[in-house]
Amino acid sequence: MGLSLFELQEKLKTWDGCALHKQSNVVLGEGDLHADLMFIGEAPGKKENELGRPFVGASGKFLDDLIDSIGWNRHQVYISNVVKYRPPENRDPTTEEKNQCMPWLLMEIGIIKPKVIVPLGRHALGNFCTDVSISEVHGTAQPYTDDITIFPLYHPATALHNGGLRQTLKDDFQKLKLFLDEHGITPSS
Repeated sequence: MGLSLFELQEKLKTWDGCALHKQSNVVLGEGDLHADLMFIGEAPGKKENELGRPFVGASGKFLDDLIDSIGWNRHQVYISNVVKYRPPENRDPTTEEKNQCMPWLLMEIGIIKPKVIVPLGRHALGNFCTDVSISEVHGTAQPYTDDITIFPLYHPATALHNGGLRQTLKDDFQKLKLFLDEHGITPSS
Protein backbone atom coordinates (compact mmCIF):
# COMPACT_ATOMS: atom_id res chain seq x y z
CA MET A 1 0.00 0.00 0.00
CA GLY A 2 1.24 3.51 -0.82
CA LEU A 3 1.71 6.49 1.41
CA SER A 4 -1.24 8.47 2.69
CA LEU A 5 -1.26 12.19 1.98
CA PHE A 6 -0.45 12.86 5.64
CA GLU A 7 2.55 10.50 5.49
CA LEU A 8 3.71 12.10 2.23
CA GLN A 9 3.46 15.57 3.75
CA GLU A 10 5.35 14.48 6.88
CA LYS A 11 8.18 13.12 4.69
CA LEU A 12 8.24 16.32 2.64
CA LYS A 13 8.65 18.41 5.82
CA THR A 14 12.00 16.73 6.48
CA TRP A 15 13.20 16.54 2.86
CA ASP A 16 16.28 18.55 1.95
CA GLY A 17 16.59 17.65 -1.72
CA CYS A 18 15.98 21.22 -2.92
CA ALA A 19 18.28 24.05 -1.84
CA LEU A 20 15.26 26.35 -1.40
CA HIS A 21 14.40 24.46 1.81
CA LYS A 22 17.23 26.35 3.57
CA GLN A 23 15.54 29.74 3.17
CA SER A 24 11.85 28.92 2.89
CA ASN A 25 9.13 27.02 4.68
CA VAL A 26 7.62 24.02 2.95
CA VAL A 27 4.19 24.76 1.51
CA LEU A 28 2.07 21.65 1.23
CA GLY A 29 -0.97 21.07 -0.91
CA GLU A 30 -4.42 21.23 0.66
CA GLY A 31 -8.05 20.53 -0.07
CA ASP A 32 -10.38 17.61 -0.70
CA LEU A 33 -8.39 14.37 -0.53
CA HIS A 34 -10.73 12.86 -3.15
CA ALA A 35 -11.03 15.93 -5.38
CA ASP A 36 -11.81 15.40 -9.04
CA LEU A 37 -10.40 18.88 -9.74
CA MET A 38 -6.81 19.81 -8.87
CA PHE A 39 -5.19 23.23 -9.32
CA ILE A 40 -1.40 23.44 -9.55
CA GLY A 41 0.64 26.63 -9.36
CA GLU A 42 4.34 27.12 -9.90
CA ALA A 43 5.69 27.93 -6.41
CA PRO A 44 4.63 29.59 -3.17
CA GLY A 45 4.79 33.36 -2.78
CA LYS A 46 5.53 35.47 0.29
CA LYS A 47 2.15 35.02 2.01
CA GLU A 48 2.11 31.31 1.24
CA ASN A 49 5.58 30.92 2.74
CA GLU A 50 4.49 32.78 5.89
CA LEU A 51 1.31 30.72 6.39
CA GLY A 52 2.51 27.40 4.93
CA ARG A 53 -0.56 27.16 2.69
CA PRO A 54 -0.91 27.41 -1.11
CA PHE A 55 -2.68 30.32 -2.78
CA VAL A 56 -3.54 32.47 0.24
CA GLY A 57 -2.29 35.84 -1.03
CA ALA A 58 -3.94 38.17 -3.54
CA SER A 59 -3.77 35.60 -6.35
CA GLY A 60 -5.25 33.01 -3.99
CA LYS A 61 -8.19 35.27 -3.21
CA PHE A 62 -8.75 35.75 -6.94
CA LEU A 63 -8.46 31.98 -7.49
CA ASP A 64 -11.05 31.39 -4.76
CA ASP A 65 -13.41 33.84 -6.49
CA LEU A 66 -12.88 32.12 -9.84
CA ILE A 67 -13.54 28.69 -8.33
CA ASP A 68 -16.72 30.07 -6.72
CA SER A 69 -17.78 31.48 -10.11
CA ILE A 70 -18.15 27.94 -11.50
CA GLY A 71 -20.21 26.64 -8.58
CA TRP A 72 -17.36 24.96 -6.70
CA ASN A 73 -15.45 26.14 -3.62
CA ARG A 74 -11.91 25.83 -2.35
CA HIS A 75 -12.79 22.94 -0.03
CA GLN A 76 -14.04 20.83 -2.97
CA VAL A 77 -10.78 21.00 -4.95
CA TYR A 78 -7.16 20.23 -4.19
CA ILE A 79 -4.56 22.99 -4.57
CA SER A 80 -0.80 22.54 -4.73
CA ASN A 81 2.36 23.81 -6.41
CA VAL A 82 5.07 22.20 -8.49
CA VAL A 83 7.84 23.72 -6.33
CA LYS A 84 7.20 23.29 -2.62
CA TYR A 85 9.34 26.24 -1.42
CA ARG A 86 9.35 29.96 -2.19
CA PRO A 87 12.10 31.07 -4.58
CA PRO A 88 13.92 34.20 -3.30
CA GLU A 89 12.26 37.50 -4.24
CA ASN A 90 9.45 35.53 -5.93
CA ARG A 91 11.71 34.81 -8.89
CA ASP A 92 10.63 32.11 -11.34
CA PRO A 93 11.55 28.61 -10.18
CA THR A 94 14.50 27.11 -12.03
CA THR A 95 14.22 23.96 -14.11
CA GLU A 96 16.35 22.19 -11.50
CA GLU A 97 14.01 23.26 -8.67
CA LYS A 98 10.98 22.11 -10.63
CA ASN A 99 12.62 18.78 -11.44
CA GLN A 100 13.62 18.25 -7.80
CA CYS A 101 10.09 18.89 -6.50
CA MET A 102 8.09 17.24 -9.29
CA PRO A 103 8.20 13.71 -7.78
CA TRP A 104 6.39 15.07 -4.70
CA LEU A 105 3.66 16.56 -6.88
CA LEU A 106 3.33 13.31 -8.84
CA MET A 107 2.90 11.44 -5.56
CA GLU A 108 0.20 13.96 -4.51
CA ILE A 109 -1.56 13.38 -7.84
CA GLY A 110 -1.31 9.62 -7.32
CA ILE A 111 -2.95 9.93 -3.91
CA ILE A 112 -5.67 12.44 -4.86
CA LYS A 113 -6.44 10.84 -8.25
CA PRO A 114 -8.04 13.92 -9.85
CA LYS A 115 -9.90 13.66 -13.13
CA VAL A 116 -8.88 17.17 -14.21
CA ILE A 117 -5.60 18.94 -13.44
CA VAL A 118 -5.55 22.69 -13.96
CA PRO A 119 -1.98 23.95 -14.31
CA LEU A 120 -1.96 27.66 -13.55
CA GLY A 121 0.54 29.40 -15.79
CA ARG A 122 3.42 28.36 -18.00
CA HIS A 123 5.69 26.97 -15.30
CA ALA A 124 3.05 24.53 -14.07
CA LEU A 125 1.91 23.68 -17.60
CA GLY A 126 5.45 22.84 -18.74
CA ASN A 127 5.55 19.90 -16.35
CA PHE A 128 2.59 18.24 -18.10
CA CYS A 129 2.63 19.48 -21.69
CA THR A 130 6.10 20.30 -22.97
CA ASP A 131 5.41 21.16 -26.59
CA VAL A 132 2.80 23.92 -26.17
CA SER A 133 2.65 27.39 -24.67
CA ILE A 134 0.05 28.68 -22.24
CA SER A 135 -1.00 31.36 -24.72
CA GLU A 136 -1.85 28.63 -27.27
CA VAL A 137 -3.76 26.21 -25.04
CA HIS A 138 -5.27 28.20 -22.15
CA GLY A 139 -8.92 27.35 -21.65
CA THR A 140 -8.79 24.11 -23.65
CA ALA A 141 -8.71 20.47 -22.56
CA GLN A 142 -5.46 18.64 -23.26
CA PRO A 143 -5.28 14.84 -23.11
CA TYR A 144 -2.81 13.57 -20.50
CA THR A 145 -3.58 10.01 -19.42
CA ASP A 146 -6.61 7.75 -19.81
CA ASP A 147 -7.88 9.02 -16.46
CA ILE A 148 -6.65 12.64 -16.32
CA THR A 149 -7.29 15.66 -18.53
CA ILE A 150 -5.08 18.75 -18.34
CA PHE A 151 -6.97 22.05 -18.54
CA PRO A 152 -4.38 24.87 -18.58
CA LEU A 153 -5.26 28.36 -17.40
CA TYR A 154 -3.32 31.56 -16.91
CA HIS A 155 -2.00 32.06 -13.39
CA PRO A 156 -4.25 34.39 -11.35
CA ALA A 157 -1.22 36.56 -10.46
CA THR A 158 -0.65 37.21 -14.19
CA ALA A 159 -4.23 38.44 -14.54
CA LEU A 160 -3.83 40.67 -11.47
CA HIS A 161 -0.74 42.29 -13.02
CA ASN A 162 -2.12 42.40 -16.56
CA GLY A 163 -5.70 43.66 -16.46
CA GLY A 164 -6.29 42.52 -20.05
CA LEU A 165 -5.96 38.89 -18.96
CA ARG A 166 -8.47 39.20 -16.13
CA GLN A 167 -11.49 38.73 -18.39
CA THR A 168 -9.69 36.02 -20.35
CA LEU A 169 -9.17 34.07 -17.12
CA LYS A 170 -12.81 34.55 -16.11
CA ASP A 171 -13.91 33.35 -19.56
CA ASP A 172 -11.55 30.37 -19.36
CA PHE A 173 -13.06 29.38 -16.01
CA GLN A 174 -16.45 29.29 -17.71
CA LYS A 175 -14.94 27.00 -20.36
CA LEU A 176 -13.64 24.82 -17.52
CA LYS A 177 -17.15 24.72 -16.02
CA LEU A 178 -18.58 23.69 -19.40
CA PHE A 179 -15.98 20.92 -19.72
CA LEU A 180 -16.69 19.67 -16.19
CA ASP A 181 -20.45 19.74 -16.79
CA GLU A 182 -20.12 17.92 -20.14
CA HIS A 183 -18.10 15.17 -18.44
CA GLY A 184 -20.33 14.85 -15.39
CA ILE A 185 -17.64 16.06 -13.02
CA THR A 186 -19.33 17.73 -10.08
CA PRO A 187 -18.10 19.01 -6.72
CA SER A 188 -18.35 16.70 -3.77
CA SER A 189 -20.71 17.79 -1.03
